[in-house]
Amino acid sequence: MAPQQTDIDLYTSGTPNGQKISCTLEELGLKYTVHNVEISKNIQKEPWFLEINPNGRIPAIVDKTSGKPKRVFEGAAIQLYLCEKYDKDHAISFPYDSDEYWGMVEWLVWMQSGIGPMQGQANHFYRYAPTKIDYAINRYQTETKRLYTVLNDRLAAQQSAKQGLWLVGGKYTIADLCCFAWVNWAEWAGIETKPFPQLQKWLEVIQQRAAVGRGVDVPEKFEMKEKMKTKEGEEEYARYHSRWVMQGMKEEGEKHQ
Repeated sequence: MAPQQTDIDLYTSGTPNGQKISCTLEELGLKYTVHNVEISKNIQKEPWFLEINPNGRIPAIVDKTSGKPKRVFEGAAIQLYLCEKYDKDHAISFPYDSDEYWGMVEWLVWMQSGIGPMQGQANHFYRYAPTKIDYAINRYQTETKRLYTVLNDRLAAQQSAKQGLWLVGGKYTIADLCCFAWVNWAEWAGIETKPFPQLQKWLEVIQQRAAVGRGVDVPEKFEMKEKMKTKEGEEEYARYHSRWVMQGMKEEGEKHQ
């Protein structure tokens, strides 16, 4: 798809939540400028960024295409905004207020209230926490697997109903993309995807999309899967990320005592 003449600033980092927005921008063929918000340096807490996203998290965008800057934060809000503004042919979305549109919204919200926070906690306790708490690890890994089962069952039902491989409306949309962004990091949370056959097939098909390949490498090359091929690489990747996660927690704790 030829780039649309847009002027969008993307503030992001190499996480599932960040990657789902860069992938959406790539799927829509939009022109955007990447700003790497280095979470390890707590850039997202600086005053200039809090003016863009008062929650102090990535991703966020500022759309300057019309000449009047429009800021949007929260992943689902950004995806819906980008599709409403720039997906006029509904390549990865549906017309507003159609049944398919609300089905898409349901899965966006489901991901943001389910897989995102649950798998995020699985990541934390499995990879980063200085003390390994079996109860916490099991709790969040089990809930992530439950949510993967929901996703797998939905994909199986859609195939049985001749709706293809996708979550809603018989085509690939931002509903699939938002869920994919987290499932693509499953092994980092200590979760295997192979026990979920429909999810595994869906995952592999989306991984092969050219726009997704470009999007996951924003703002820097996506290295987790390569690092996971060796024990040494896995441990190195975990040590690096654990340091800044725990430092960020310490700073937040001191601020909010």
